Amino acid sequence: MSVQTAFEEAMHHETPAGVMNSLIQQGVWMTDEDTMTAAIHNVYCGIMADHEHPNEKDRDQARQIIAVIGQRMGAGAEAG
Repeated sequence: MSVQTAFEEAMHHETPAGVMNSLIQQGVWMTDEDTMTAAIHNVYCGIMADHEHPNEKDRDQARQIIAVIGQRMGAGAEAG
């Protein structure tokens, strides 16, 4: 299912929680820079990290991933 179709289906719910639950059930997740930064730190640095909290490299990688996802979603919307 495309992201656009998932959004169209989710918009039929009456509450924000219903919309978010619908998106999550369809495999569409929303994130922000802080959440993505923490995820990158947890996955790539893990328990062997030489630092306890996400650092600027983790944050930069999060921004890059979000930018690429945005480009892909924009390309998909134009093609659709």
